[in-house]
Amino acid sequence: MHQSPVDSSALLEITVRPDVVFVSGQGSWLTDSQGKVYLDFIQGWAVNSLGHAPAVLARAIAEQAQRLITPSPAYYSDKLLEFAGRLVAATPVDKVFFTNSGAEAVEGAVKLARKWGQVHKNGAYEIITFRNAFHGRTLTCMAASGKAGWDALFEPKTPGFPKAVYNDLESVARLVTDRTVAVMLEPVQGEGGVIPADDDFLRELRRFTQERGLLLILDEVQSGMGRTGKLFGHQHAGIVPDILTMGKGIGGGFPLAAMGCRAEVSCFAPGEQGGTYNGNALACAAGLAVLETLLAPGFLDAVEAAGTYLRERLDPVAQGLGYGRVRGRGLLLALALGCDRAAAVVEGCRERGLLVNNTRPDAIRLTPALTVSQTEIDQCVAILGEALAAAAG
Repeated sequence: MHQSPVDSSALLEITVRPDVVFVSGQGSWLTDSQGKVYLDFIQGWAVNSLGHAPAVLARAIAEQAQRLITPSPAYYSDKLLEFAGRLVAATPVDKVFFTNSGAEAVEGAVKLARKWGQVHKNGAYEIITFRNAFHGRTLTCMAASGKAGWDALFEPKTPGFPKAVYNDLESVARLVTDRTVAVMLEPVQGEGGVIPADDDFLRELRRFTQERGLLLILDEVQSGMGRTGKLFGHQHAGIVPDILTMGKGIGGGFPLAAMGCRAEVSCFAPGEQGGTYNGNALACAAGLAVLETLLAPGFLDAVEAAGTYLRERLDPVAQGLGYGRVRGRGLLLALALGCDRAAAVVEGCRERGLLVNNTRPDAIRLTPALTVSQTEIDQCVAILGEALAAAAG
């Protein structure tokens, strides 16, 4: 069926979108305005952890919207207290601050680390981050990121983020000065191409920061909330951070994120941090419904099994066509192509009814719903195989 041109003239142009308008979704599937159905292995960039329109989330939002949306952040709500308590019980943090986006959670982490540096380290403020990292799109988060080309955008940005080499402890050590207060990294660099940190590197980095009296901040906005087969990516290495950011899948599609910390790091004074919508009752009800689902017996084991199955099915198909292998953890995966054909593969998949994306010209990222079935994985591999073959010529 011919796709009608989309009138997007009222929108500020910030990205190139295909002429597709989605009107509904269920589980792993999206339907556009022309009635075409797509198998969605993007899921809002790993946001829809339970797929599209999950009943448990829709019910929680609908019921809460009829009770209380927000009393303002100047007051407690029952859902705020319930969700905070449940999240702290399930994570290595002692305190939690809710935000509306991952970037806002990272901003909060930066602020908290710098306040801690003022109180405990003679005003130290620098936070060592990593090349190819992605921490969000505010000016501070862009400065903290190591995304190619961003160093020249929107200058001047927030200073104080020297860049180390991922999985290289010596490169971190060389950047430490008396101005250093923390090290911040993603356990899996999502936008950087789905590059996992080595478990040994994470353990060595944790020891190093403790020995030097530095905070360790883990940005788990993309790798957290069950995406890697554990609740958080750092749990594969058996470490505990000082500050932890959470986002994307935490709300199952509802705008929600969080920044948590150990009790010893909590040092904000009243009025130093806040936000109008932060921790509203509606968002907390959504987050609670998602968290309870993720923590149900066997759920995370199923995520790990699905990731293994996807990798085992896709690897031989891709390699048989001369491409590379799948990397990542759980259902945060990327297919390394070994060539710059990713854009053509993404377009070929979309034409065939499969949604995937590329964060780099040489890699296809796969972030399906954590509830994806083996049948849907088989369908993905079949379509992706066709698109890979077409792109190979």
